[in-house]
Amino acid sequence: MKDSVKDKIVGCLYGQAVGDALGLGTEFMSKDEVKRNYPNGLSEYSQIVQDYHRKRWDKGDWTDDTDMMLCIAKAIIKGRCINPKTVAHNFKQWFKNRPMGIGRHTYNVLALYDYELNPVNAAEITWNLSNRNSAPNGGIMRTSVVGLWDEDVVQNAEKICKLTHADPRCIGSCVIISELINHFVWHNMELPFEDILEIADRYDTRIRKYLLLAKNGELADLNLDEKTTMGYTLKPLACAVWCLYHVNSFKEGLLKIVNAGGDADTNAAVACAVLGAKYGMAGIPEYYVDSLNQKNVYECIINELANVLLN
Repeated sequence: MKDSVKDKIVGCLYGQAVGDALGLGTEFMSKDEVKRNYPNGLSEYSQIVQDYHRKRWDKGDWTDDTDMMLCIAKAIIKGRCINPKTVAHNFKQWFKNRPMGIGRHTYNVLALYDYELNPVNAAEITWNLSNRNSAPNGGIMRTSVVGLWDEDVVQNAEKICKLTHADPRCIGSCVIISELINHFVWHNMELPFEDILEIADRYDTRIRKYLLLAKNGELADLNLDEKTTMGYTLKPLACAVWCLYHVNSFKEGLLKIVNAGGDADTNAAVACAVLGAKYGMAGIPEYYVDSLNQKNVYECIINELANVLLN
């Protein structure tokens, strides 16, 4: 039992980093641009084009999505709990180092000088300045690790999301992903779709449409590369749910999401964290793990975290 749970914990965390690192190769591209840059599809880090955006990272690097997840992971390791105050501190310290790829909304929240004094208030101020219309994917991209803590999943997912994102669509999407992961890891089962819908309706009725489209439609129906909405929190949520009902392996899901373009590193980070929890480490082809940059550093953190979670 313990070995099985650890395999899923490690699979979830590596799934996040792999999806993030390969997804960088098509991030912000339209489907036509993906086809033009990768005529046979993107499937390996070595193929990633080194244009103005991507050349800032080495091939096989993860981005801010996994950086922020690691801020949460390190807080869990330090305190042996999910402490929002420690997580907020880690976010601010990470921000001070001028990270690459940080989203505009998250930047605006973390840039507030008194962020750490009341991070939830900082997030609400930023949301109010958008006329409460801003629901970007900066909360959901990092939430995978929250689902690995086997207590108070809903409350923890809410609290960590609210450190930067106040919109109920962001909060609901974080709760759903965290619950999906928690069920795969700790209960060895898939959260029933009816339960997913019930969670969604508790937060915002607009979430339901994306969930139904993901379960019953084609990946193209999600319009992942639409410029004005590619950073919407419900897009990566829908990607993860789509994969649960339309792919049969980790690699199939990874390549489908990455080659759809849009905010592909986030879409793939979220979807592949869920798939990693479902299929476990054994389901992830070795190439994707072994070819990650800083794999040794990541492995050390994962092992420390797994020891905390399992003891």
